[in-house]
Amino acid sequence: MKFTGTQDYIASDELQLAVNAAMTLEKPLLIKGEPGTGKTMLAEQLAQAMDKELFQWHIKSTTKAIQGLYEYDAVSRLRDSQLGDDKVHDIANYIKKGALWQAFTSAKRCILLIDEIDKADIEFPNDLLLELDKMSFYVPETQEWVKAEHRPIVIITSNNEKELPDAFLRRCFFHYIQFPNAEELKQIVDVHFPNLKPRLLELALERFFEVRDVPGIKKKPSTSELIDWLKLLVAEDIPLDVLQNKDNANAMPPLYGALLKNEQDMHLFEKLLFMARR
Repeated sequence: MKFTGTQDYIASDELQLAVNAAMTLEKPLLIKGEPGTGKTMLAEQLAQAMDKELFQWHIKSTTKAIQGLYEYDAVSRLRDSQLGDDKVHDIANYIKKGALWQAFTSAKRCILLIDEIDKADIEFPNDLLLELDKMSFYVPETQEWVKAEHRPIVIITSNNEKELPDAFLRRCFFHYIQFPNAEELKQIVDVHFPNLKPRLLELALERFFEVRDVPGIKKKPSTSELIDWLKLLVAEDIPLDVLQNKDNANAMPPLYGALLKNEQDMHLFEKLLFMARR
C-alpha cells in the first residue's frame, strides 16, 4: 500500500516518495524540518491512512535508550519482598514494556514513532543501532530475546538541534521537509478552513511571508503558527483593510503574538519597521 497523504494531511510528492521508499527498504525514515512542519503528524496520519496501530516514544533530554525497550522497577520489587507479596517470585511483574517492545510484539505490522531524537544525549542514537537494525533485543532480567514478529514502520523525527552519528544515519532513509510554498500552504489551510475567504487568505499569506522573510529572525513562524493566526483572524473578525494596511504599509500585523514567539524577534521586527518608515 502506497502512502499518498490523507484528507487531513497534505504530503508533498517528495515526502510521499520518501515514506514509500523507506517502507520498501524496511529502513527507519528520518524526518527533519523546521518545528511545526508536520513531522510528528506524519506518523499519526500514516497510521490512519494504513489503518495500523501507532506506538509513540517522545524523547526528552533525560531519556535513555533502555527506556524505549523496557524499565525494571527494582525498588517496587524490593518493597514487595519486604511485605511478603507473592508476585515478587515473577520478575516480569516489575518490567514495564517500552514503545519498542510493544511495537516488536504487536500482532500486526505497526508504526513506531521516535519523536525528536535529537533532544537526547549524543550517544542515544548509537545505543539503538542494534535494536533498530536487527529488530530484536535481549532482556537479562528475564533471560529472553524480544524479536519483532512483524517489522514495524519506523518514523524518527529531528529538529536538527544536534548532529546525529554517521553510523545511525547510514541505517536510515532521510528526508528534509522543505517549508511549503504559498500554493502548498493554501492547500494546507483549506484542510483547516475550507470556507475561508480567498482575499483574506491571500492577504494573510502575504503578511505571513513578510514576517518569515525578516533577516535575522530567530524563530520563523511555521505552518502551525499560520493556522493559529488564521483562527484568531477569523474569530476576531479582523477587517481586510487592517491586513492590507493601505494607510500604513509598514505596520505590525494584527495579533502578531501568534506569529512571533520571543521578544528578540518582536524587537527586531519593530526596529525594521521603524527604519522602513523613516
